[in-house]
Amino acid sequence: MERRVLTFMTGVLFYIWVSNSLGGEMQESKSASSQSDEAVTVAVLKRVAEKRIYFAHQSVGLNIIDGINDILKEHQGAELRIAKTKDPLALNSPVFAHSMVGENEDPVSKINDFVRSMDTGIGGKAEIAFFKFCYVDITRNTDVEEVFTAYKTAMQRLKNKYPNTQFVHLTVPLSLSAPSIKGWIKGVLGREDNNIKKSVYNAMLRHEYGGRDPIFDLAGIESTYPDGRKASFTSNGTTYYSLVPDYTSDDGHLNETGRRIMAGQLLKFLSKL
Repeated sequence: MERRVLTFMTGVLFYIWVSNSLGGEMQESKSASSQSDEAVTVAVLKRVAEKRIYFAHQSVGLNIIDGINDILKEHQGAELRIAKTKDPLALNSPVFAHSMVGENEDPVSKINDFVRSMDTGIGGKAEIAFFKFCYVDITRNTDVEEVFTAYKTAMQRLKNKYPNTQFVHLTVPLSLSAPSIKGWIKGVLGREDNNIKKSVYNAMLRHEYGGRDPIFDLAGIESTYPDGRKASFTSNGTTYYSLVPDYTSDDGHLNETGRRIMAGQLLKFLSKL
């Protein structure tokens, strides 16, 4: 026990030394990545603008909406109407409607809130409907099988009840993973990286709906650098993916670069439905 504590404390001191000695250099190595928006043409925006869409979310969703607005400012001639509302009347005509959903850290509340929105008038009116979990909803402490069972049951009921609405599935967004030394310290303390449970949930979602229903792989995009490299880490011999550091200013919210990339990919995805 004493040896383990000594090893742990040595690691902590080494990590502090590395952070203080190399922090500036490590920070400078993070270049502001960018991704071409050439594929987000006016034609893409016009196709999206012709649809009645409902998107339920929390703060990362707001980041994505901000990214869509960033793109719209640079593409004249696209009349995409964005409205923050869950009023079914807003979906009488083409609109990209969006609203907050449920409570953070309570994924089942988001499932139930989305179902309520569908059952109070949006279901059947929206041509496309989807909601997004937040990166804080699935953590190392989450029972992912329980959450996914609740999700799958709810979505099947909605699909049966509203056959004219195309329901889209989203992978759970990722968060930053700790640097290797910090990750080692967490391992000593028995703390699993939150992205491991997110990966488990996302694998279940891809397995269940891949090839059957549309999936917007937000996690896949978040973990991919513009040049195609992946942000990853290894735990117990298995490789997992995490949020690209250049896409965020904290643990999981999207900065201007990240929100623009996610927004551009979402617009292209929706334009093909």
